[in-house]
Amino acid sequence: MFFGSYNHTLDEKGRLMIPRKMREQVGEVLYIMQGYDGSLSLYTETRYQALVEEYSRLSFNQSKVRDYLRLQFASTFEIEIDKLGRIQLPTALLSKFNISRDVMVLGIGDHIEIWDKTKYEDYENLKRNEFDAIAEEISNK
Repeated sequence: MFFGSYNHTLDEKGRLMIPRKMREQVGEVLYIMQGYDGSLSLYTETRYQALVEEYSRLSFNQSKVRDYLRLQFASTFEIEIDKLGRIQLPTALLSKFNISRDVMVLGIGDHIEIWDKTKYEDYENLKRNEFDAIAEEISNK
């Protein structure tokens, strides 16, 4: 399980050092794709295969499903962790989602999120004040 938040800076080649605690839980290959709220999501190979299995149960006959799957799979890249524990973040994703060199790496249970640092700080400041209300709302479901 992934948890915690880490402040990192991409190197000049757009590489990210995966935090050691997270690196201990992943294999050599990760899958990176569009996340939610302007983030990027990183999945282990096992979790990504489970996600693909979940997607395969959706009906491609529905236009919203087609839209979602097209956008999701078109933004997915398989990436390898080098011997120093770094991953090369795809330039296309960095520019598409306006992610600068200063990033936040968040553990979100079954996956890792990468955020532009400023964007995440803005998000956290907004949502932190709503935490109790959000917790109450989702606990009633």
